[in-house]
Amino acid sequence: MFDRMKLQVLANHARSAAENMAHTLQRTAHSAFVKETEDFTVMLLNRRGETFGVPMELGATWYPGLTYGRAIAMIEDYRPGDVAFTNDPYSGFVATHAPDTHLWKPVFFEDEIIAWTGGHIHNTDMGGAVPASLSRALTEIHQEGIRFPPMKLVREGVFDEQILRIMTTNVRKPDLNIGDIKALVGALNTGERKILAMVEKFGKTAFLDGVDALLDHAEAQARDILRAMPDGQWVFADYADEDSVAANPCRLKLTLTIRGDEAILDFTGSDPQLASSLNVPSGGDPRHTILLVGVYYVLYTLNPKILLNTGLTRPFTCITPEGSVLNPTFPAAVGMRSLTCARLRSVIFGAFSQAVPERLPAAPAGNNCIVNVMTTDERTGNRIIAAVNPVVGGGGGMPHRDGTNGSGADAAYLKNTPIEITEMETPVEFVRYGLATDSGGAGRWRGGLATHMAFRVFSPDTRITARNRDRGFFRPWGVLGGRAAGLSDMVVNPGTPGEKRLGNIDTAVLQPGDVLDIRSAGGGGRGDPFTREPWRVARDVARGYVSVAAAEREYGVVIRDGVLDADATDRLRAARPAPSGHFHFGPEREGYERQWNPDAYDFLTRTLDGLPIHWRFFAKTEIFSRMAGRTGADGVGAALEEVYARFPEMPRSKALVQEAAE
Repeated sequence: MFDRMKLQVLANHARSAAENMAHTLQRTAHSAFVKETEDFTVMLLNRRGETFGVPMELGATWYPGLTYGRAIAMIEDYRPGDVAFTNDPYSGFVATHAPDTHLWKPVFFEDEIIAWTGGHIHNTDMGGAVPASLSRALTEIHQEGIRFPPMKLVREGVFDEQILRIMTTNVRKPDLNIGDIKALVGALNTGERKILAMVEKFGKTAFLDGVDALLDHAEAQARDILRAMPDGQWVFADYADEDSVAANPCRLKLTLTIRGDEAILDFTGSDPQLASSLNVPSGGDPRHTILLVGVYYVLYTLNPKILLNTGLTRPFTCITPEGSVLNPTFPAAVGMRSLTCARLRSVIFGAFSQAVPERLPAAPAGNNCIVNVMTTDERTGNRIIAAVNPVVGGGGGMPHRDGTNGSGADAAYLKNTPIEITEMETPVEFVRYGLATDSGGAGRWRGGLATHMAFRVFSPDTRITARNRDRGFFRPWGVLGGRAAGLSDMVVNPGTPGEKRLGNIDTAVLQPGDVLDIRSAGGGGRGDPFTREPWRVARDVARGYVSVAAAEREYGVVIRDGVLDADATDRLRAARPAPSGHFHFGPEREGYERQWNPDAYDFLTRTLDGLPIHWRFFAKTEIFSRMAGRTGADGVGAALEEVYARFPEMPRSKALVQEAAE
């Protein structure tokens, strides 16, 4: 048996092993997106394929609850030295879009598999319709690049060259893909050695029992956090700007129920499966890690000493109706699932914010835009495809401090690549890279500022993919009197006669001399901004975080010629009533919900859920197109009848038939 001290020793060994795996991968990877941005994971897995150890310093932070069990079971007869892999989102539901290539390796001891090592790298490109493989415009998974169901990539230490040849034939930069994959194999080998060292130290039986105890302990820690929350039910919804190219908003809705040490996350009422790539392939797994990423952040915020492993998922049950945006059916496109996942995290944060308002921050930016460039390097004549930099916004205002600027909260793991490295590897010239003034939501604790990046290209027909573009309409929300944050934007050639605003378009073609200017959203503010100390506001103005005009308008702080006017500030603040309400969403959402109020949207989604899956997105789009001059559930009902009149082939919704019968 492991007592608490010995269990912590084992946990430290597991984390150290995972850190060693991460360092191996980072130092030997080929693509900047892996070695600099760090979009990768590595983990230690128990015999069932459940994660029991992850790094804390390197890599993505989405997957401490990932289980490889379903994918592992799709391959028979593992032997020492084997490495299996997949990037197919619909085979085992380990990979969640085609660029994420997951590998796992059995760890044998005395002719028995006692554990696994695993992880993923985000390949810069997997082929498909667009460079970097990902765009909101894609409508089926076959457009998103080559896919491999679970199969052996390495057999008893020898790579399957036929598989590698198939991959190199179908992707745009095969050297990067193969180099990163081989680096990940090296990381798995490192993890294998570390696991065997733990077995030697603790003994086989003690090691196996200890790994199970680690998961049990994480589960107990999560249940302790839930027990400290009040029992109750909280409802929250948030929106992605567009459900497809230049179309309608996509709503995610969550009903959070906490009873004792368990929680149910019911996503019924979220939008139907989309005819775009924003779908999230959870496979209906009630504890799929991709559904619970926001929960991990909440738990870690409330207990920074919590163990990160699959045990955290046990107290939570997610409900995701089949055919919804969070549980799509094949062959729905899923490449841009990270955009929807950002909104999914916002929804989870909003629900828990109501349960424990004194402990949690305002909304983070929630639009971690990844910029890729495909161009010709005029210096060498080579064709280049590379990730330029993530454009990640600020964190939400915290209960005790301002939100983190530029790379905050739930997207902070995406590291910025130094522009010198980017300009060396990719033929672009940066003309701006910094923080955007007035982009953080005002509050007692200000929201983190947005990232603002601009670069010039030099070659004809340079193709840009800027995935996860969002928050150009619906702002990151503020809480407890704090204000919503600034919006994101993307512009070609700003300030020139040829200026063109791209909004949330995620692909563009640039010509020599063109400048692409991208700004993320900021983080929401927390607490009444008129209670923020004037000296803090004055310091923000001096640093360029807040303009003089915004200081007066948003904070009631008057600054004249760079000097705080205390008397004018006191008078201005005394004349304004205190804000009310838990959330501040900004004028865009408030105006939108005057037409699409919760009753209207609930009626819409209930109706759509009663249709065959292949009719749902079509019906939603047709209803939206007929809502001009209409509001509320009655307006939706009238629009729906027009759709039925125009398209008599569309089946009657089972929900409406049942309601009529009742």
